[in-house]
Amino acid sequence: MRPKKEAPPEGLYSLSELEREAPSLEGVPTGVPGLDNLFFRLIWKDEKPQRVPLPGFPRFAVVHLTGVPDTGKSLVAEQFALAQAQRGEKVLLVTVELPGPFLVQSVRERAKSLGVSWEQVTEHILLADAAKHAELRDDVLALSSLVESVVRRYKVRHVVIDSITGLYEGKEMMARSIVRKLYHTVKSLYQTAIFVSQKRSSHEETSAEAAGGYAVPHIVDCTIVLSKFVVTTKQASSIYGKAVGDVVRTLRIDGCRVCGHDTRTYLAEIDERGVFSLKGPLFQEGGGT
Repeated sequence: MRPKKEAPPEGLYSLSELEREAPSLEGVPTGVPGLDNLFFRLIWKDEKPQRVPLPGFPRFAVVHLTGVPDTGKSLVAEQFALAQAQRGEKVLLVTVELPGPFLVQSVRERAKSLGVSWEQVTEHILLADAAKHAELRDDVLALSSLVESVVRRYKVRHVVIDSITGLYEGKEMMARSIVRKLYHTVKSLYQTAIFVSQKRSSHEETSAEAAGGYAVPHIVDCTIVLSKFVVTTKQASSIYGKAVGDVVRTLRIDGCRVCGHDTRTYLAEIDERGVFSLKGPLFQEGGGT
């Protein structure tokens, strides 16, 4: 008799076994003018690699938006949510800081600014109010369970959490375990997600360090750092084309393990309508801005 084939240890898989579950690489529109084409994949032509824009965030990626206050994190998250709803794909917004009715007010104003029909998108956006319901804010298992239930019941395709920092206030040593639980929840549900985090003002503006530097970026798939600084000298005024006292905003993709990405720092703008957009690289090739 042939000896029985021994079962592999639990948690061990062959690549061919997992390949059936591996998604193809494609893009999801970001809703931010100028951002979509900063993500790309490579194709080989005549034995040379060529960049092909996805365009947009890699589908099923967890994107981490981080920055100090007033850098445009929530605007980017809202524009992303509206872009998906406008395409007819359902989005779950988890609000941790801003109570639900006030978030609705903000998203409605954003829709007006973008020329998006409010009636068209309201049926595609669901809201979980962790700002009002402390059990969701204080218990990551309860929040993860709600996210899973809503995604399955309403066929949600995208999840936005603003902000994950509010989930571990006063318990920063648990930051990684809290974020990891949410990360694995949305990954298991094949969601494209945005996690917003608040940087402490004492951290370097352009670093990916967030909420005390508890290595959150090591868990997520992609980190985008939003930054701002005030023009204080005539030299800076000349370089950036801004008056002394004006604010200069920037965006940089700090890493993306899902696909290729532009590594340059980009000038950003929040216009009078409250719309966040990119204006081009901070420094062009050959010098200058």
